[in-house]
Amino acid sequence: MEAMLVDCVRNSLSHFVYKNAIFMCERLCAEFPSEVNLQLLATSYLQNNQAYSAYHLLKGTQMAQSRYLFALSCYQMDLLNEAESALCPVNEPGAEIPNGAAGHYLLGLIYKYTDRRKNAAQQFKQSLTLDPLLWAAYEELCILGAAEEAAVVFGEAAALSIQKQYMQQLPTSLGLNTYNEERNTTSAKNTSSEDYSPRQPKHTQGHGLKDISGNFHSHGINGGVSNMTFYNTPSPVAAQLSGMAPPPLFRNFQPAVPNQNTLTTENSPKSTVNSTIQAPAPRRKFVDEGKLRKISGRLFSDSGPRRSSRLSADSGANTNASVATISGNGNNTSKYLGGSKLSSLGLRSVTLRKGNSWANENMDEGVRGESFDDSRPNTASTTASMASSDGKSCDQEDEIMSQKITIGVSEILSLLRTLGEGCRLSYMYKCQEALDMYMKLPHKHYNTGWVLSQVGKAYFELIDYLEAEKAFRLARQASPYSLEGMDIYSTVLYHLKEDMKLSYLAQELISTDRLAPQSWCAMGNCYSLQKDHETALKNFLRAVQLNPRFAYAHTLCGHEYATLEDFENGMKSYQNALRVDTRHYNAWYGLGMIYLRQEKLEFSEHHFRMAFLINPSSSVIMSYLGTALHALKRSEEALEIMEQAILADRKNPLPMYQKANILVCLERLDEALEVLEELKEYAPSESSVYALMGRIYKRRNMHDKAMLHFGLALDMKPPATDVAAIKAAMEKLHVPDEIDESP
Repeated sequence: MEAMLVDCVRNSLSHFVYKNAIFMCERLCAEFPSEVNLQLLATSYLQNNQAYSAYHLLKGTQMAQSRYLFALSCYQMDLLNEAESALCPVNEPGAEIPNGAAGHYLLGLIYKYTDRRKNAAQQFKQSLTLDPLLWAAYEELCILGAAEEAAVVFGEAAALSIQKQYMQQLPTSLGLNTYNEERNTTSAKNTSSEDYSPRQPKHTQGHGLKDISGNFHSHGINGGVSNMTFYNTPSPVAAQLSGMAPPPLFRNFQPAVPNQNTLTTENSPKSTVNSTIQAPAPRRKFVDEGKLRKISGRLFSDSGPRRSSRLSADSGANTNASVATISGNGNNTSKYLGGSKLSSLGLRSVTLRKGNSWANENMDEGVRGESFDDSRPNTASTTASMASSDGKSCDQEDEIMSQKITIGVSEILSLLRTLGEGCRLSYMYKCQEALDMYMKLPHKHYNTGWVLSQVGKAYFELIDYLEAEKAFRLARQASPYSLEGMDIYSTVLYHLKEDMKLSYLAQELISTDRLAPQSWCAMGNCYSLQKDHETALKNFLRAVQLNPRFAYAHTLCGHEYATLEDFENGMKSYQNALRVDTRHYNAWYGLGMIYLRQEKLEFSEHHFRMAFLINPSSSVIMSYLGTALHALKRSEEALEIMEQAILADRKNPLPMYQKANILVCLERLDEALEVLEELKEYAPSESSVYALMGRIYKRRNMHDKAMLHFGLALDMKPPATDVAAIKAAMEKLHVPDEIDESP
């Protein structure tokens, strides 16, 4: 019953019928209370998004798997201290982390969100050492900025580790040959007898439900029942030495003329007993009951708890009982065998054993059973030669499989090296190098949703919004229901002022998944583009509510608060983003902007500097860092930063404009005019460029040119605040006392 319930629960989980899995697992725990069964129930709760149920169920448990599941429940409930205590018990400082690579990965996440980045990186590296294919750990290392080059992580050491894991699952040549030799010896000793041994059912149970049912289906029907020479029980020593499960019982089976009655009814468990009753019983010799029990005791002294001692005892004691009596005890047999298919196998075994020789149980005592058919030829040499050839063929199969594993590992790691290096470069904000790396991918991998989203993010960081929009659009086509990177895509459309596309994207994402933070970020960007900042803020707050660990949602909240001039809440939002991800440079930049507007220049410079250290290739960050330095009267440093910003992105007009401003303040007007003339080519419709040129001409008393450029600036419909400033400058064009106003 227990095995049936476990199988039912696992089957329900595999088919995502979580309600049934929970119900049946509750029955299992009620009938067979054990911590292992509690683990299965907790797994059902976790997969049904009921972490709180798993938490209360496993609290106080001690087994390794229980501690892992409890820690996972705590992590999902944001109880990070309890999760850490479960994985690393305080009273057992040297305890091993449960679940290997997965346990170290979970502990790394806990360290990451408790602001212990070095410990987190160490755990992620350990998980990769144990399982080089745990991509999520490498991606977390990239996010932390602590990832090694992908060629090192997914190199020769990783290949050897993976090959070792997979080769251990193959039967080793030593274990297989040892088993075949022993089987050959056993076959040679028993060529004149059919060994229907009482040992066989118990040996069969030792493999467990899954192995038995597989072997029975693959051989029992074809081979018949009445001529099973493979009932000789092989020694488990070879299997233990090789570290493998024993080979299938029915290998090298050479069926003689099958029993027709048995063959016709083999597929029906209900008809097995009847067919066996109708079969004529062969001659048999009896063994003393006490001697049989002595033999059975020696054979099964090391049997596990699931092996039935009742079955052998009853069988040995009732050698003269009828077959009908045995069939009447079928329910008891099935209780130990664990299922209907297994029960029918057990019934067949017991029935044959009753009807055939018991005397071949102890070869050393000189007692041997008689054969079914004296005319059947001796098969010792045939069986031995077939076993030898079978061993050679198995060696060849192992060698072929080993080659396939080596090739497969090489191909996987080659792919991961390219993807990993691209991911690492992206998180280091070496975006052009990352794009070059992604271009090395095969066509079928490049045109997947994840890769195209990464390409879109790289173009976004390069301020190439048109190419970013194209990449994200292709990602949507490749994976229309994936939300990976869609928050960034909505920001790209926001910068491009594509209000129709942004509105359509937001509605599509909401209809796809209303519980994803990316959907509400897109909706918030849509309202922000329409200048409805309060509604935008509500949508961003909804994204934060759905996933408090989504750093970009916190940052977008901060942007909206800053726009609404609620600087206090804006700073809180940016700080929350940094608690989630200390390398989220957008939050450092946002804090720097707030401090700059509040004229807290030292704080502003510090936060811009932090953002610059994380993303040293962003021309926008460098521009505002230069602005902060200029405000701090460190104009030479500011000019150097502006030069770096211009070199980083010549298409970005901001650093060139700020450089011109600094040059004007340093009274280097000719240089400022040269910069602005060049800037007009990149931003021909930027009103602030013409306004600044008008101020320079005004200072040089070139009033006609000044008036011309002020007029051009007004024609480009600048913001209301700029319009007022330009008109004021035009009115005071001939007033020399006002020319020294700094912009």
